[in-house]
Amino acid sequence: MRDILGRNWWAVLIRGIAAVVFGILAIAWPAHTLVALIILFGAYALVDGVFSIIAAIRAAEHHSHWFALLAEGVLGIIVGLIAFIHPGIAAVAFVYFIAAWAIITGVLELFAAVRLRRELGGEILLILGGIASVVFGILLAVFPGSGALTVIWILGIYALIFGAILIALSFRLKSWHESGSSSGTQQPAPGSV
Repeated sequence: MRDILGRNWWAVLIRGIAAVVFGILAIAWPAHTLVALIILFGAYALVDGVFSIIAAIRAAEHHSHWFALLAEGVLGIIVGLIAFIHPGIAAVAFVYFIAAWAIITGVLELFAAVRLRRELGGEILLILGGIASVVFGILLAVFPGSGALTVIWILGIYALIFGAILIALSFRLKSWHESGSSSGTQQPAPGSV
């Protein structure tokens, strides 16, 4: 595995550069990034919906369970069209989904902290985590427009950090590969002369 990564260090470098470029664009133009992500999601939902309907038709031909596939396909096409026609609605729906997830997760963390208070010495951390999740979810639900941009900024910051790590890793892999090649310790690939 190390030999494969060492020989292909440049692919890791390209991934890192792409992540850094995406991160910069996401932070510099969060609204454009959000629209682009919604359009990509809309395209995915449309394609997935079409293929689900095709699968439903094939399942019906074989007298198999087809209704769920058909419903999934129709829903995918509707969601895809909404994302294309009204990307703002799709963005707000996405933010509300994240808000609901954060609130539910926070409530479950609070419930777990109460249940584990006798057995867990540091349940205060779980309580604080639950409260933070609930507050985050409520803020997203109350301010969905700001929440969408914040999610894009967080995604951009993550991409910058991840890209920088990949770039550093690529140079380390290159150095490792070159030192292994120059010392003659590297084995030739199978089938090479």
